Amino acid sequence: MVRRIKTKLVLELRAQGLTGRMIASAQGVSRNSIAAVFAAADRAGIDWDAIAGKTDAEVYALVFPGRGEHESVFVQPDWEQLHKELARVGVTLKLLHGEYVDGCAVSGSPAMSYDRFCKTYAAHTMVSGAASRVGHKAGQTVEVDWSGPTMQLADPVTGEVSRVYLFVACLPFSRYAFVEPATDMRQDTWLLAHVAMFEWFGGTVPRVVPDNLKTGVIKHPREGEVVLNDAYRELAAHYSAAVLPGRVRRPKDKASVENTVAHIATWVIAGLRDQIFTSLPELRTRVRERMDAYNREPFQKRAGTRLSVFETEELPLLRPLPAVSYEISRWVTGRRVQKNGHVVWEKNFYSVPYSLIGQAVDLRVTAQLVEVYRNHERLTSHLLFG
Repeated sequence: MVRRIKTKLVLELRAQGLTGRMIASAQGVSRNSIAAVFAAADRAGIDWDAIAGKTDAEVYALVFPGRGEHESVFVQPDWEQLHKELARVGVTLKLLHGEYVDGCAVSGSPAMSYDRFCKTYAAHTMVSGAASRVGHKAGQTVEVDWSGPTMQLADPVTGEVSRVYLFVACLPFSRYAFVEPATDMRQDTWLLAHVAMFEWFGGTVPRVVPDNLKTGVIKHPREGEVVLNDAYRELAAHYSAAVLPGRVRRPKDKASVENTVAHIATWVIAGLRDQIFTSLPELRTRVRERMDAYNREPFQKRAGTRLSVFETEELPLLRPLPAVSYEISRWVTGRRVQKNGHVVWEKNFYSVPYSLIGQAVDLRVTAQLVEVYRNHERLTSHLLFG
């Protein structure tokens, strides 16, 4: 809470002949604050003789009628709107303070210093609960991970139970979350979960923050460049995103998804604990229903829900999905072109330009195509045989 200026003392010093500049220097406050007290006292027709026998609180109430005892003399911006602006790319407290000062100058109102502006903003975020979003920009980042707790599928014939893993994603700004059930944690499953995630969000973000899973990250040294596997890098490129794994043993780097994983244990796993599922599509439908309810649950410390914040503040900033859906592929490198001008993949022959006979090429294999590359340039493609 901001400190209330000592109104009575200011007026006493003024009566003693001190200037506004001198009083501001002596009291460690801005000249605008002193000018605001002078102006308010003059408007109310209050001089020193009228208040000499009153307490500071009484003087403050006379000079600033209608204001609470602890309320600042400064013009207060719309802190909630300011907080929303701060989440936009490139917007800083310094910029917002400058705009605030300009607005006060136009209206002739007292403006608080940058230091007080920052402290008051911090106090607002703590009281309103908005502090949980401080530091996160809307539409910029998604955090992803596998949930530790799992679910189950039961075979409808034998009754045999198999484990179901949960892929969890969270947009840190709005805390809007997504969960995708899967029967394994292999690389292709990991990638397809990302595809489903972006489709659920209805757009993409420029940064994906995963854990250091082998399905996505080959190496993450303490110093030096993070090494991603080719498939994960290709998926990121398809969505024009950068994969930025959280630092090793630094859970705060992806605190939002870690927190969401804990909530999923209650909202999804515990919420569906008495139901028996015999197919993955059936389970996926119920998980989506539970996640919709989770995203609609009101915040405890601030107004709104994850869904409302996402729809009003974050969704408009997401980038559109690519025109063509991402397709899982695998890379096979160093295949030698044979003398007949063909390259072999799984006992089938695929033609390439004769000029490449004897040279090594790379193959990108999807569910339907075999694409031939050399030096990162696609040379030809064929429908996959078999």
